[in-house]
Amino acid sequence: MKTWLKKLATTCAIVVFSSSAMLAPAHAGQTAATAPATTGADPALWVVKDDDTTIYLFGTVHVLKPGLGWFDEAVKSAFDKSDQLMLEMVMPEDQAAVAKEMMPLAIDQSGKTLSSRLDPEQLKAYQTALASLGIAPAQFDMFEPWFPAMTLSVLPLAKLGYDPEQGVERLLTSSAKKTGKPVSGLETLGQQLGFFDALPETQQIAFLNSVVKDLDKLGPQLDKMVAQWAKGDPDALAVTMNESLAATPELAKTLLWDRNARWADQLKARMDQPGTVFVAVGAGHLAGEKSVQDYLKARGLTVKRVKY
Repeated sequence: MKTWLKKLATTCAIVVFSSSAMLAPAHAGQTAATAPATTGADPALWVVKDDDTTIYLFGTVHVLKPGLGWFDEAVKSAFDKSDQLMLEMVMPEDQAAVAKEMMPLAIDQSGKTLSSRLDPEQLKAYQTALASLGIAPAQFDMFEPWFPAMTLSVLPLAKLGYDPEQGVERLLTSSAKKTGKPVSGLETLGQQLGFFDALPETQQIAFLNSVVKDLDKLGPQLDKMVAQWAKGDPDALAVTMNESLAATPELAKTLLWDRNARWADQLKARMDQPGTVFVAVGAGHLAGEKSVQDYLKARGLTVKRVKY
């Protein structure tokens, strides 16, 4: 179950975006003089073409540390050529709107408390994790297990140097707005929330227990994935993500494979319209077997890696 955190960081935008209001950017006080030096990065980029349509596929990490220079060279060129930006989802700018849609799903409508779902050992570990972050256990007791699990997987990031404002989607969206590119989503906020809410209780509890258990490993795990992403090595990223995937096929199906197949259908349909589209989704969707590229190839499309 250790791959929970890895999968979430590179597959579900909602994990970071929905919790960004709770994250105080670690580098918010930096000035130009104190900002870290930029380190070059060359993330992987793919392209699908026909006579009048071009679709670029770019894998993202939803939260990054400052100082990583990835938006240049072939990536910037592809973005500039594109008429449209397509993300996993377009996150509402109004956090109140996010909460309005999230809370009815996150709160257990039956009134069953979270603490009553955990055995004594699990409860002790959970309460210890909350205490380490300065959170009172009662704060999450009304919620279904997936919500505190999701939140706990995000809250420590600021202390580790990660800033949601540095996330790939943030910069792409900002750049699209400045240049007048329309921005659309492959999924809605409600759909992404639904992936978690629809998980059986046993899987939600396993999710929470895994996050609690590996909370102190979050930094090293994300650092490793970001390094692999920055090197443009989707094969290594797939290995890192999928170390325990065989043991949790139901999670892989929900969070990765089913979504990849649906997105491939959407992109194939988009090929019937002329134009150039820059598609940016979590890097986990473009790595390993049953990736978006694999499903596109199964639908008769040719996907090529852009060399740069």
